[in-house]
Amino acid sequence: MRAPTRLTPELVLRAYAAGLFPMAETRDDPTLYWVSPDVRGIIPLDGLHVSHRLARTVRSERFKITSDQDFPAVIATCAAPGQGRTETWINPEIEALYIELFQRGHAHSLECWLDGELVGGLYGVKLGGAFFGESMFSRARDASKVALVHLVARLSAGGFCLLDTQFLTAHLASMGAIEIPRTQYQDLLDDALTRSGLWLRHCPEPGGSKILPSLGPLSGDTGLTGVVGGTGGPSWPGWFVLQLITQTS
Repeated sequence: MRAPTRLTPELVLRAYAAGLFPMAETRDDPTLYWVSPDVRGIIPLDGLHVSHRLARTVRSERFKITSDQDFPAVIATCAAPGQGRTETWINPEIEALYIELFQRGHAHSLECWLDGELVGGLYGVKLGGAFFGESMFSRARDASKVALVHLVARLSAGGFCLLDTQFLTAHLASMGAIEIPRTQYQDLLDDALTRSGLWLRHCPEPGGSKILPSLGPLSGDTGLTGVVGGTGGPSWPGWFVLQLITQTS
């Protein structure tokens, strides 16, 4: 379905709530389309697959992971051609639109740094208790995988219940992503929209058997009006990230 000539953040959020998302055919294509796949990719928050090797990498804290520190750079790198892909679906209008969503507190990024260089990351949209993963990139081995592990831990700590990957790729399937029918997805989405996930800027207090989202400052949304908080925060300890994922299973 062709999207209107000019999308607004409010229209996009309402589309997400109805199970739709916008895409372009190519980076240079100015036309946007609404997409609602017959089968939808999701990662169950209690079903992330982390290999022993990847767990060691997360625990080693080889990469520094930040939140919302450079959203424009993350989406720009996701939009650029990379290894194994000559085209992307993120055109300049989508890029500008999601930066505006970020500025309003509805979109977030995780950045993966190695020796001060941005080598991986991902971004997505937050609405209620749902997080819609849009795209990721990696310029160092395991960088995007580590960012995804941190994302699932962050969502679990913040009380989210749905991580939408839109489509299923071999990369995502290897980490536990599955496909579900559109009707089942819509039921999960409707439930998620009744909840309030908290995007935690800082790590909750490590230790104890309970994770309390209120211990960390947060930014997020209230309905369709965004509340923008501060950005950044130190990288969450790798051992604690893995503990958070284990606690949700």
